Amino acid sequence: MQSTTVLVAGKGTNKKTTLYVGGLEENVNEATLHSAFIPFGDIKDVNIPMDNTTGKHRGFGFVEYESAEDSADAIDNMHNAELYGRVLRCNYAQPMKIKGGDKGFSHQPVWADADDWYERAAAENELAELEETQRKKAEAEKIKAGQIQKDPMEEAEAAAMSGR
Repeated sequence: MQSTTVLVAGKGTNKKTTLYVGGLEENVNEATLHSAFIPFGDIKDVNIPMDNTTGKHRGFGFVEYESAEDSADAIDNMHNAELYGRVLRCNYAQPMKIKGGDKGFSHQPVWADADDWYERAAAENELAELEETQRKKAEAEKIKAGQIQKDPMEEAEAAAMSGR
């Protein structure tokens, strides 16, 4: 079996100590999960999120260890293990920053990033207009210098537009 020892993971120097445990049977509670994972090291916290509508857990939980080595050992031994007749999936939990802040993306309105989108769109439009203006200036300078000749159709259109 291959080892999953991870000393440093994620961005920066945050050690991976929190595990996601999926595939939990509905009778599993925090005490049961704690008992199943305690052989691999000192556990700091066990959390099983509850569904507000049904009052039952949603089939997954989190186990936080004191050290990254203990969490790696737990993944090595408990991923694809069986608990109450169900196969567990164990991985490192994603930090809350990745999930959208302290409350996560599910707690943000759909339009939360609209301001950023509008700012990017305005900047892109401004850049496109600036590039078009510079292109026209460069073309006008070349025409004045006699390097290129203006298209007679463009001259007729310009004259029609200006009312000549």
